[in-house]
Amino acid sequence: MLPEGECLMWRRLRSFDRSVQLLMLNQLTINVGFYMLMPYLAGHLSTGLGMAAWTVGLVLGVRNLSQQGLFLLGGTLADRLGYKPVIIVGCLLRTAGFALLAFVDTLPALLAASAMTGFAGALFNPAVRAYLAHGAGERRLEAFALFNVFYQAGILAGPLIGLALVSVDFRLVCLVAATVFALLTVLQLFALPGCQTGSPPTGGVLRDWRSVVANRLFMLFSLAMAGSYVLSFQMYLALPLALGSSGAVSLLFVVSAVVAIAGQMRITDWARRRWTAPQAITRGLTLMAAAFLPMALHAAAWPHSATLRLGAVLACTVMLTVATTLTYPFEMDTVVALSGGRLVATHYGLYNTVAGVGITLGNLLTGALLDTTPRALTWLVLSALGLACALAVERLNRREQLAELTPQTAQRPTLSRSPSAGSVQAGDTEHNASAR
Repeated sequence: MLPEGECLMWRRLRSFDRSVQLLMLNQLTINVGFYMLMPYLAGHLSTGLGMAAWTVGLVLGVRNLSQQGLFLLGGTLADRLGYKPVIIVGCLLRTAGFALLAFVDTLPALLAASAMTGFAGALFNPAVRAYLAHGAGERRLEAFALFNVFYQAGILAGPLIGLALVSVDFRLVCLVAATVFALLTVLQLFALPGCQTGSPPTGGVLRDWRSVVANRLFMLFSLAMAGSYVLSFQMYLALPLALGSSGAVSLLFVVSAVVAIAGQMRITDWARRRWTAPQAITRGLTLMAAAFLPMALHAAAWPHSATLRLGAVLACTVMLTVATTLTYPFEMDTVVALSGGRLVATHYGLYNTVAGVGITLGNLLTGALLDTTPRALTWLVLSALGLACALAVERLNRREQLAELTPQTAQRPTLSRSPSAGSVQAGDTEHNASAR
């Protein structure tokens, strides 16, 4: 018998229509396939193939650059071609990229495979979120909270599966991951309804991009939130460097995923009863700022205590995770509201691009601080960044009244499927439980 919390989550999932349910399964599977392979790729390149460190960094960097740099293009394609075909092409590209990694050992081929996997993420990331926002309708906030549960579950399960497979052979990991994405492609091809969000854009792509960039309130919100991604990314940069031990680093990610899975829906339900979206985001950013204070205290007072260092890192991890679970659904919902229901995927694409640029610049600054200043100062600077982001969102809310934006500002989609996959007519896609 399922625990009460899992039963409630299962009921919530069932209360959404099938397209939303499939998108949840989609993201769980995407993350399982991705994280069963990517954590072990660097080791395969350096140890298995004997590549130099700079080439390993180049291969990994190309994947990140092709994803972060092409998010805007991916979102534009989703708005113009429809969400479903772009999601399917993204999964096909990742299938091919992961399969290629199993067989190639030359730098050009590895770079091509890495670029394919990155571009795949740039395609389906904005499309999935835009589709989810439209499919959930007035229940966007709840849908994004549940979406993050599946997202984190994939991050938790993927590396564990990959660890078992990589002990046999790295190529087996690649082939299994490719098979996961191939099966996901087939599932979406036949089961996921097509999604049209009204008339597709008729002007040029540059015109679409100019209209999104000209959305002043959206751009200001994107810039204000970019710092939050810098802070969250420290779980991959500054905190692992503080720990040193690979076993302790693994514990860090397990703790983060468990906290997010267990707390997401409870935190979202609690926050939505008390605060508006800008208030919840501001408080989440403030908690992010506070998360680095235990690290600063340890570095200043007990820098040589390994036990207290672990305690500080875990405290920081838990606080960062709770803060992220608080902000994420409200943040995603706000992006849709700011788009006004037009070019939603393009807005998500640009939002992700701004976040990616912020992460890159923030990591350069954080690395420079770690190399040249006392550790306590680095943690205090990160804390100050969180406070600056919180103040920026708060001021934006006061000046622009973000709280007045509601889910009803977004247009509803029409869903359609080919006869071979069943019949879903436009207007026949109301949710099983559309009211909150």
